[in-house]
Amino acid sequence: MTDEKLLITNHQSPTPPDAHWVLIRDESNLVGRCSLWWQNTPSLPNHRLGLIGHYDVQDAAAAARILQHACEQLAAFGCTLAVAPVDRNTWQRYRLLTERGEEPAFFLEPDNPDDWRCDFLDQGFTPLAEYSSALNTNLSYSDPRLKRVGVRLENAGVQVRSVNLERIEEELHRIYTVSSASFRSNFLYTPISEAEFIAQYRPLLPYLKSEFVQIAEHNHNPVGFLFAIPDWLQAQRGETINTVIIKTVAVLPKRIYAGLGNLLVAQCHAVAHHLGYNRAIHALMHDANPSRNLSRRYAQTIRRYTLFAKQL
Repeated sequence: MTDEKLLITNHQSPTPPDAHWVLIRDESNLVGRCSLWWQNTPSLPNHRLGLIGHYDVQDAAAAARILQHACEQLAAFGCTLAVAPVDRNTWQRYRLLTERGEEPAFFLEPDNPDDWRCDFLDQGFTPLAEYSSALNTNLSYSDPRLKRVGVRLENAGVQVRSVNLERIEEELHRIYTVSSASFRSNFLYTPISEAEFIAQYRPLLPYLKSEFVQIAEHNHNPVGFLFAIPDWLQAQRGETINTVIIKTVAVLPKRIYAGLGNLLVAQCHAVAHHLGYNRAIHALMHDANPSRNLSRRYAQTIRRYTLFAKQL
């Protein structure tokens, strides 16, 4: 007979969760784990959210036990909706890969076993938000409508430049300023400190190419940025790196900057094409975001991801 027990334990993290649970089978075999957050969670109308993250299970039986316990715990602390998987907030790892497609994994892409999707569905979770990644294989295409956008922004005094990697702390401060203002209206947004923001980017610095991180400025103040990075997983597979991954595009929400995000993406494509790349992945876009509409002009969906929720 299988013997299982759930234990609450510490999670080694600079920002520990409100609780971290592990499932032990037959005395010493760890077969599942998850972290829970019920304090300082994102706002959602008519709900108090609880988050389930750091999720990992070995089989369906462990998934059922872990998810049932997680929902019971969140309900006990007054939560009305469990959202998963989210590792603390949407600045960290979140979403589940739910449609893998044929393309290999790309650099910094979240991954998980395919059967985790069924783990959540079997426990009564349903999709709360959908995301996708798309591939553009024609980096030489130039949208004629963006020429007018570029002229208008240039006449307004908006200039775009590459990031200066020799002054990266200062540059990250400028990017953080735009991110905090631009993302404030994003789904499940949670503010973070500048120190936390910079700590997330610091491990990526050895992988950056300055040409792929663009900052837009108006009167010397940052008003938008694009963060892209080569697909270093191609090199690990012994391939030539011919793909750039567009991770983030952010623009201050002012009418004067309308079209700037589209322009930054088009310029990234052009720069990548000039450097010999022939593919661009628009990564992890919320299906409801304007960036998804932009991507449809250039790219085809290669992967889908889901954020799940369950009424408590």
